[in-house]
Amino acid sequence: MSTIQVMKSFVVLCTLAVTPTIFAANGHTNHAHDTKGATAHAHKAKPLHGGVVTVVKDVNYELVASPGSLVLYVNDHDEPVDTQKSSATLMMLSRTEKFSVKLIPAGKNTLKADGMFKVAPGTKAIAVVKIDDKAPQSVRFVLK
Repeated sequence: MSTIQVMKSFVVLCTLAVTPTIFAANGHTNHAHDTKGATAHAHKAKPLHGGVVTVVKDVNYELVASPGSLVLYVNDHDEPVDTQKSSATLMMLSRTEKFSVKLIPAGKNTLKADGMFKVAPGTKAIAVVKIDDKAPQSVRFVLK
């Protein structure tokens, strides 16, 4: 085999090796992956209950925060997730306060805590959600 034939073969192999990656990357747009891996996505999920939505591993978590309650709704591909054997801990962080609260099952796909909460736009929330026997998920929100 001549040097030119070897180089042509090398170019063809490189092109074939890179082509699937190019197509996969083009089909995987509109995502904002964090630096720790493909856990958080910036899908255009819309709130169903007037809260703030975060998508983690294709599961929609919607946090509805009001002064009297904190409610977390969980849906997987628009289907309610059974949260009856689930729990969550929610850490709320504002400029002046930091508090943690446990959320308990309160409906088909709902985890909730009642009380008096200081919630304001810009408050950050981190939920650690444990659904059934699955690994806990960390979900981040910024209140609007």
